[in-house]
Amino acid sequence: MSTAVVVGAQWGDEGKGKIVDLATERAEVVVRYAGGPNAGHTLVVGDQRVVVRLVPSGILQPHARCIMAQGMVVDLPVLFGEIDALEQRGISTAGRLAIADRAHLILPYHIEIDGLREASSKGERIGTTKKGIGPCYEDKAARRGLRLIDLTDPVRTRKIVEAAARAWAPVIADLGGPPIDVSAVLEGLAKYTARLLPLLVDGSAAVDAAIRAGKRVLFEGAQGTLLDVDHGTYPFVTSSHAVAGGACTGSGVGPSRIKKVVGITKAYATRVGEGPFPTELDDAVGEKIRTRGGEFGSVTGRPRRTGWLDLPALRYAARVNGVDAWAITKLDVLTGLDEVKVCVAYEVGGQKVDELPSDGIGDLRPVYRSFPGWSSAIEGARTLEALPSEARAVVAFIEESTGVAADIVSVGPARDATIVRRDIFAL
Repeated sequence: MSTAVVVGAQWGDEGKGKIVDLATERAEVVVRYAGGPNAGHTLVVGDQRVVVRLVPSGILQPHARCIMAQGMVVDLPVLFGEIDALEQRGISTAGRLAIADRAHLILPYHIEIDGLREASSKGERIGTTKKGIGPCYEDKAARRGLRLIDLTDPVRTRKIVEAAARAWAPVIADLGGPPIDVSAVLEGLAKYTARLLPLLVDGSAAVDAAIRAGKRVLFEGAQGTLLDVDHGTYPFVTSSHAVAGGACTGSGVGPSRIKKVVGITKAYATRVGEGPFPTELDDAVGEKIRTRGGEFGSVTGRPRRTGWLDLPALRYAARVNGVDAWAITKLDVLTGLDEVKVCVAYEVGGQKVDELPSDGIGDLRPVYRSFPGWSSAIEGARTLEALPSEARAVVAFIEESTGVAADIVSVGPARDATIVRRDIFAL
């Protein structure tokens, strides 16, 4: 078997789209295993900039089959809008895109509830993308969610939506929103059903068949480790399993099927929305990183919070994901800084802490190690040796501090602006 998981090791936005797109030059099947349209993966090929939110990033490779697995939640207007936009760019999905019939549907009332909650002053804001992700997963956990396969039975579909409408009614009323119009929801779904049904497959069986056939299968996550519902900075997390283990639960394959885990990390750190961020930079350096790195949400357009790389958090991500190799992205963004800092530990209550605490990290003071910056452009580097010595020192320190080698170092947004030291499928 030749299988690999690409997983974000921070708070999302690590550049997974580029790495997956690069890896699918050799991958034959790409499986997106979690999340929904709250995750935007930006791909730059030649002069084209393509953002995909639901369709797996491997869609740009014409030989790759893409599977949206049952761990995902799907917004049909967004999905088909994305498919149409790809087709207009000459990127055909016909015969190449399949969707697990057990995946759950994001419905208009999920989006409405998400927005009402974020606008309400009755609770603490999480800073969601307001795309309905959380409420959809809530329905899934409460066993009243609508799956794609349910659309084959209109009677069952209506019963499920009616049950959800009754369950959400007091919540919506408390937040000051309008009641759910069940008929309008069903009419909206009917617009897409005929187009959707031919895309449905048994996701687990499709992935298993690809693995058994000896195909190179790449599992693509969404968000990042520190947003995982179990392992992230709770409660400021997403509603799904963003860690590498989510590839198993979200795709319906056993852990013995996964042969390699590649963790994606920026050479610095970013975060969108609320929640703790110990190394956050609220100064001119942070703004320079944000501007140079284009750190604005590909889905929401919101400016991302920026900060220095956090090694205790990265070591934590390496442990909970079982990371075998790093792909370090956006090293080029740090070019031109007088110094580059890396958090090596925290101080809390006068004590030095080397691990990411379980009970929140908002009151920690980062302990930094400083490295000299570099001024020469690195976008043309294709080997580690071609980098300035100062940049190489940062990469080497990340490897040494985490015990994980960097197989890939991205030095620019373009597909070919990448140092590949070892193939992503090499064990």
